[in-house]
Amino acid sequence: MQAIILAGGLGTRLRSVVSDRPKPMALVEGKPFLEYVLQGLKKSGIDDIIFAVGYKGGMVEEYFGDGSRFGIRARYAYEEELLGTAGAIKNAGKYVTDEQFFVLNGDTFYQMDFGDLSRIQQEKNLEMALVLRGVPDISRYGAARLTDGLLTAFNEKNGNTGAGTINGGVYLMKRALLDEIPEGKVSLENECIPRWMQEGRRLGGIVNDGYFIDIGVPEDYFRFQEDVRKGDITW
Repeated sequence: MQAIILAGGLGTRLRSVVSDRPKPMALVEGKPFLEYVLQGLKKSGIDDIIFAVGYKGGMVEEYFGDGSRFGIRARYAYEEELLGTAGAIKNAGKYVTDEQFFVLNGDTFYQMDFGDLSRIQQEKNLEMALVLRGVPDISRYGAARLTDGLLTAFNEKNGNTGAGTINGGVYLMKRALLDEIPEGKVSLENECIPRWMQEGRRLGGIVNDGYFIDIGVPEDYFRFQEDVRKGDITW
């Protein structure tokens, strides 16, 4: 099974503590954060990885090489300029050969069974399946909502507060959707998904409440380090 890992961002908010490498390569107990992400994917049988890289992307390729040392196949799609999430997916799409493929962010770690997405995609005949996660207060985010497994709201900011579900940033996409992404800099979250919903495409997914962290800011990076030291993160 194939996955595109988006690892091309500049990581400006983490620069105060990680300045010599791209954010997904930030070290945690002597290993880059990306290695933890990869091991989580391998547990679900996802071992054909396409790294969408940009800023200092050569560091990612130098460490992971062809992937054989980690029990995966690794390839690299370089961005000459920032392309946004959808643009990076389209750029990496030249290496996609499966009829569906996973997409996730290289600076987030989500403990989950990725097979759950495959199952809901087949059950609901979805063109894209997403992972949502519950949060105690949705006011900081755009709310996302599922009704009977189908996506009925996404990035919805209406001033509501309280508990709810938001986008978890993990996707299972049909390869045909690559043709629906325009060339250039394009946002998956702000442009493509809202447009596909308006067009009536079959988008849906699951809610997963497993361990989740985004190391985009120093306090969360330090928290992940502590969770690894405590043994909360294992493979």
